[in-house]
Amino acid sequence: MSLSIRQLQKLIGVGAIAAPGIHTLTDIAEWSAGGFSTPQLWVNYFAFLVLPFLMVGLYTVQRPKIGTLGLIGSLLYGASFVYFAHTTLYALAEQTPDYETLWERLGNLYTMHGFLMILGGIAFGAATYRASVFPRWTPVVFLAGVLLNLVLTLVAAPDLFQTLGSALRNLGLIGMGAYLVRGVH
Repeated sequence: MSLSIRQLQKLIGVGAIAAPGIHTLTDIAEWSAGGFSTPQLWVNYFAFLVLPFLMVGLYTVQRPKIGTLGLIGSLLYGASFVYFAHTTLYALAEQTPDYETLWERLGNLYTMHGFLMILGGIAFGAATYRASVFPRWTPVVFLAGVLLNLVLTLVAAPDLFQTLGSALRNLGLIGMGAYLVRGVH
C-alpha cells in the first residue's frame, strides 16, 4: 500500500507540528524546573530524532521552488539535530543537571553544531521565504528565532532567551505543518 502525495504532505505536516511542539514543551519544562529531568530529556530526544526527517520533508514539499539553497539548509539544520539528539543521550548518561553544564562539557563541538544549525536555518528560512509555498509569516518567524539564537550565542544571555529563540523557530515550523495538514496549497 503506497501513500498518496496528499497523505505524505499531511504526515509531514503532523510531524512539523508534533516534533517542534514537543521540543518547545521540553524547553519550557527545563526552564521551569531549573534544569534537566530524565523524563524531559527522553521526550526531548524523541522530538530531536524526528527533526532531520522533518526538514527533508519540508524541503521536498516545496520542490522545485525552494532550490538548492533550501536543500543545503534543510540538510544542515537536520544534521545539527542528529548531534543534538546525541547530546541529549549524553546528558542522560552523564546525569548532566542543566544546559549550562552540558555546554561547558561539550564545548566547541557543541558550539560548532549550533552554528551549523544557524547556517542551515538561515539558508532554509531564506529559501522557504523565496519559494512562497508556505504563508510568509512562517519562514519569517522561523528566521527570527534562528537569528535570535545567533545573537544570543554571541552575547551572554540567560537561558530563557535561548528558549525564546527555539520557540520562535519551532512556531515557524509548526505553522508550516498546520498549512500542510489543512491542505490549502
